[in-house]
Amino acid sequence: MERKYKAVIFDMDGTILNTLDDLTSAVNVTMDRFGYPRRTTEQVRRAVGNGVRKLIERVLPGGEHDPHFSEAYEFYVEYYTAHALIETAPYDGIPELFRELRRNGIRCAVVSNKMHEAVVELTRIFFPDADYSCGEREDEGIRKKPWPDMVFDCLRALGVSDAEAVYVGDSDVDIETAENAGLECISVLWGFRDRDELVRKGAATMVSSPEELKAVLLGADK
Repeated sequence: MERKYKAVIFDMDGTILNTLDDLTSAVNVTMDRFGYPRRTTEQVRRAVGNGVRKLIERVLPGGEHDPHFSEAYEFYVEYYTAHALIETAPYDGIPELFRELRRNGIRCAVVSNKMHEAVVELTRIFFPDADYSCGEREDEGIRKKPWPDMVFDCLRALGVSDAEAVYVGDSDVDIETAENAGLECISVLWGFRDRDELVRKGAATMVSSPEELKAVLLGADK
């Protein structure tokens, strides 16, 4: 029997890569640079998910109206780009999941609100089996998640329909993105949001391990 899914689109931070330590480090070097209080790992975890500008807005004392906002944003982008691989690593079992999906003829993609260059490079390094990767590209008129633009661009690149793909993520942004794009969503429980929050945001399918995720994806035709 033909499998239900022909493609799996993954979020990056908190879904396939544990990037939290490097994100927190970059935020705190930025805070130090401008004389602001450091942020805890938990504070950064809560601030991630809506792109870099929103992250900086959330961690700066003055938000988007902070007098150092533009400088802090540019400093953070430069620093994080150069230090994105210090502690970052895939979650256990995720590289093997990519390879297993590809062996079963299922295409794999990564769509993230991170900086586009970082997404492409991190995917190349850790997930060479991926067929497509994309980060934030609003300068090209492609709105970031939860708008569906990035997912639609991905589907076109992969040559699959929304009915043939599933979105896998760890946050409310991912749930909303999948809904806006007309895709089913699988929420992972090892990422940056907890079960209770995902349930409140409407998560319908949740998995607690990459093995469980593999069973859902490859067992879709059973």
